[in-house]
Amino acid sequence: MYFTDRGIEELEDRRGDEEVTLAWLAEKMRAFVDLNPDFEDAMERFATFLARDDDADE
Repeated sequence: MYFTDRGIEELEDRRGDEEVTLAWLAEKMRAFVDLNPDFEDAMERFATFLARDDDADE
């Protein structure tokens, strides 16, 4: 596991059984960028990755 995976592991451990909507996730991502504008590019790339994830199947 990479050092950076610790947050992902914590998310999975704490909230892994929950179901959320993509609208909820988008709102949380916007709130994160509002509080942490230096991460805007990374969050945009992550959102684009999630949005286009099914493109490989076509």
